[in-house]
Amino acid sequence: MNQTFRFNSISDFHSFCGLPKPEHPLISLIDYSKVVYPINDSEMKWIQNYYSVGLKRNVNAKFNYGQQPYDFDSGVLTFISPLQFLRVEINPDAVVEPTGWLLLIHPDFIWNTSLAKKIKSYDFFQYAVNEALFLSDKEEKIIVDILQNIEKEYQSNIDKFSQELIIAQIELLLIYSERFYERQFLTRKKSGHELISQFEEVLNRHFENGDMLRNGIPTVTTIAEQMNISPSYLGKLLRMHTQQTTQQHIQNRLIEFAKERLSTTNMSVSEIAYELGFEHPQSFSKLFKQKTNQSPLEFRQSFN
Repeated sequence: MNQTFRFNSISDFHSFCGLPKPEHPLISLIDYSKVVYPINDSEMKWIQNYYSVGLKRNVNAKFNYGQQPYDFDSGVLTFISPLQFLRVEINPDAVVEPTGWLLLIHPDFIWNTSLAKKIKSYDFFQYAVNEALFLSDKEEKIIVDILQNIEKEYQSNIDKFSQELIIAQIELLLIYSERFYERQFLTRKKSGHELISQFEEVLNRHFENGDMLRNGIPTVTTIAEQMNISPSYLGKLLRMHTQQTTQQHIQNRLIEFAKERLSTTNMSVSEIAYELGFEHPQSFSKLFKQKTNQSPLEFRQSFN
């Protein structure tokens, strides 16, 4: 079956997995051990119209995040945004029962709250399918306690404070998640440095093979795609390890290349600009002066 399932509501997902009707139409905490996907295929694809935060262990399915698959032997936290495409490879021979929690939040629940705009600023929702979050036992307990507090609140008698209290718990969950992501980035220096080396190799290739003359200056998205990671993940990695954005790295390499051409060849400024993918030489000269406080001709003359 090559069908892509579409879940427009939280109730749709509950029904699909054989779960009771959600206690609240716009927010639900699901015991992941009770989720049963009613299909026999080894692969399942779906699009959902709600946010989900999943804390899962021993899942009998393969989720690919970034460059490596995760086996879910320990607690792994994942984040999915509305309308993201999700592909799951299911292992029908698995004997270990999956456990964990799945928090579903419909966008309608957070409209007209402080979280409506803020939730878009969390990077892990942007590159959720590229980087999962590994949790220590202590971190996992913090997350589970918050999830259960959310459940207790929507299971209580709803009053004028209910939504505000649940929103506060969701924000707390996201703040802790961001803290734990920072820890993960800091403790994965080796793989981070390996990716930075790969980034530099990909970037250098654009300058060395005349690619920019044909395709223009490489974009952040182009480079990230060639590395098989998302632009957001690449940007966060570079900021963490180099204190510079991806765009700054591209521009710095461009200026280095221009300086090399200006100091070792007789090419005109216009020829160098075109080789670097600039449609207008004036744009190149403006960027060069912005970065070096000299015009390209002034830089060249300093060598004469």
